[in-house]
Amino acid sequence: MLVSDFIRLSINSVAFHRMRSMLTALGIAVGIAAVVLLTSIGEGINKYVLSEFTQFGTNLIAISPGKASTFGISGAIVNNVRPLSLDDAEALSKIPRIQAVVPVVQGTAAIEYGKRTRHTFIYGTGSAVPKVWQMKPALGQFLPDDDPRFARPFVVLGSKVRDELFGDKNPLGRRIRIGTESFRVIGVMESKGQLLGFDLDDAVYIPTHKAMAMFDQESLMEVDLLYAPGTDSEELSEKIKKSLTQRHGNEDFTIITQDQMLETLGSVLNILTLAVGALGGISLLVGGVGILTIMTIAVNERTAEVGLLMAIGARKQQILWLFIGEAVILASLGGLAGLTIGAGGAWLLGAAVPALPTHTPWSYVLLAESIAALIGLAAGVVPAWRAARLNPIEALRAE
Repeated sequence: MLVSDFIRLSINSVAFHRMRSMLTALGIAVGIAAVVLLTSIGEGINKYVLSEFTQFGTNLIAISPGKASTFGISGAIVNNVRPLSLDDAEALSKIPRIQAVVPVVQGTAAIEYGKRTRHTFIYGTGSAVPKVWQMKPALGQFLPDDDPRFARPFVVLGSKVRDELFGDKNPLGRRIRIGTESFRVIGVMESKGQLLGFDLDDAVYIPTHKAMAMFDQESLMEVDLLYAPGTDSEELSEKIKKSLTQRHGNEDFTIITQDQMLETLGSVLNILTLAVGALGGISLLVGGVGILTIMTIAVNERTAEVGLLMAIGARKQQILWLFIGEAVILASLGGLAGLTIGAGGAWLLGAAVPALPTHTPWSYVLLAESIAALIGLAAGVVPAWRAARLNPIEALRAE
């Protein structure tokens, strides 16, 4: 029997039993569609979160007070030997390959302008924020490069705070009250939207030393460093560690490079993508069981046909591959239908809900289609083996 004969017989058998073939392929189609749709959502969220983190640049190193414990809780809470100071930030700025430094203090307070009051985030920062965090003023300017200890009481507003307090009015030069101190508005930041639920536009920026006094803080919450492109972040981290250890007497701080954060975050998101893909894989397994059931029924229904093929000279191996071929065709057709449904569903979901990004990873698509064919092959082996072992004479008598 020629290969073309195998193909023609398999296709004709699938086409002859249209309803049975359609229901069998539907099980695989649902499984493939689930895999493609779920992994598209997972991969889309993966890319969205990573892009949100990298919108502030990629050459960043963050230093926080206290040594992180093995559980990831900052030692600053229980094991801070010496505060992370403005002097430390100034010393770090002198390390080669460090381009800019932002000392950070954060808190919340009420902001008042006229009869309007808004409770929002207060960031105590330095003048290098636009360069380090890649956030530019849309109006006016950012905080000037004053001596940190004698910084003038200037404030830069987030876009939402500006809208809430001033509406359509120009806020530049106006004075607002934060806590008990008066600040003059010199700029408004461009809109940055939300990052993992935090509204970056609902905040104001004041000099670091002013924020430390306002919130009665002796230590900086964080120091962000921008280093030159092409620098080995691990090597630079060692230089930073050595410098701060000499100043503090011991390693009572934590250094985290953005490479480490992205690597950890990427690993978590990849696991998430695999997990949702595995959920779709359960549907594939159910589809495989459906093929096994249908092919077993097909062998029972076509016993006489198997006997006739053997009577005219078909060998057991040929009978085996005939039934396996039918199972693979059913699984492949179901897989193609599932790919179309899954990819189309992901596109429609992304178009209907722009806030929920979707991205169809074609590596997963090809893997899912290959798995569908393998499932058809595996599910068809047992019924095909049973058909190949039928006694030709007994098979011819069956009706």
